[in-house]
Amino acid sequence: MTNRARLQLVSDTPAGDADEARLDQVFFALADPVRRSILGRLDGHALLVSELAAAYDISLQAVSRHIQVLVRAGLVQQARTGRISRCSLDAGALYDAAVWMNRYSKYWQAQFDTLAAALAQIDAPGDAPLRRRAARRHK
Repeated sequence: MTNRARLQLVSDTPAGDADEARLDQVFFALADPVRRSILGRLDGHALLVSELAAAYDISLQAVSRHIQVLVRAGLVQQARTGRISRCSLDAGALYDAAVWMNRYSKYWQAQFDTLAAALAQIDAPGDAPLRRRAARRHK
């Protein structure tokens, strides 16, 4: 399935699934390293499309297509004055994606809790031989 077909599927989603469709667009946009790099360059800066394109070894047209994907995902705003197009970051959609991902942090937290318990056992008094063995393994 082409990128254009994926975007078309997202735009054909019923209104009740608008939030899911928006997340799909955000994650699709973030899946490409060039688009993530563009977002990084726009962090704190409003740049012309030509200024963005200068940083990449791809055509101006290709950069413009990447920017349009970011605009459709709500990650970038474009202000046009004649033929000049200035882009700026719109982090609202990133916040929505972060909220969605945060729902799964409980799984990561469980792993951190397990690690903390293991480290606490290593640091417990009376476990000096265990600490020495662990230190030898890391040398």
